[in-house]
Amino acid sequence: MAPFLGSEAVAAGRASKYDLRSRFTAIYPDVYVADDADLTLDDRALGAWLWSGRRAVLCGLTASALHGARYVEDTQPVELVSPNRRPPGGIRAYNHELREGEITEAGQWGLPATSIARTVFDLGRRSPLDEAVARLDALGNARCFRAPEVLDWARSRHGGKRGIRQLEIALDLHDPGAESLRETWLRLLTVRAGYPRPETQIPVVSGDGRRRYFLDMGWERLKLAVEYDGDHHRTSPAQFAHDIVRTEDLEDLGWIRIRVTKRHNKPEILQRLARAWDARVHSDRDFHRKGDLCAPSALRGPAA
Repeated sequence: MAPFLGSEAVAAGRASKYDLRSRFTAIYPDVYVADDADLTLDDRALGAWLWSGRRAVLCGLTASALHGARYVEDTQPVELVSPNRRPPGGIRAYNHELREGEITEAGQWGLPATSIARTVFDLGRRSPLDEAVARLDALGNARCFRAPEVLDWARSRHGGKRGIRQLEIALDLHDPGAESLRETWLRLLTVRAGYPRPETQIPVVSGDGRRRYFLDMGWERLKLAVEYDGDHHRTSPAQFAHDIVRTEDLEDLGWIRIRVTKRHNKPEILQRLARAWDARVHSDRDFHRKGDLCAPSALRGPAA
């Protein structure tokens, strides 16, 4: 059962006040769900919209999730544009001015939400830079947008708004090939250490042509990749078995991979990458001589 307004249900005879107390739980003032409801973000967004008197527009991370972006935690408050500046717990209200074309419908319930461009604008300028990049990556992975076009749109419509400079930086660092927040973190780590920006989701076919893989990020010409392994690589027997075959295939093709988990710290990751980089760049004399890359010693900066 979807969230509903208790006052409307009572007025329509669909529930009594006793029913509301005994069979349902209020998630926001006058917004009820069944006691055993397993709420999704869409459900919570619907409830917040009902609380607003059906006048709010979902925005920020909530709009991003409704547009299909992953990794928006259930603990995040529902974000919406509403004149009510005293929302209940679990709702964060903004008094943004939304212009023509900045509202669309999204999510399971077809709720009013900020457009892709407007959502990018809000995500890119409000959070700390690294988080903003990660959120833009997640949205871009779900819904393709062209960063230069969005930036031009933002400058023309909201050029005087606070955070435009950060939005420019975040969009420059944005890469929709990131498939997790930690992949974004890892990519930013390599870039800030001085390495050329890695390619993402590099396609590789096994030597026998029967299996196709995508490497998180790396430098295809050097056959050097950096990948982030989440816990499922360790806890899932099927994933573990797949990884064994994948590793053998990539080694046969001559790839070096730096595999990273949450237990590895930044200096350790950069040291491992530096060793692999030195080996690969020095062995590729044509690559090095053409000046496509600086000398490895010039690339490695301090740990970020």
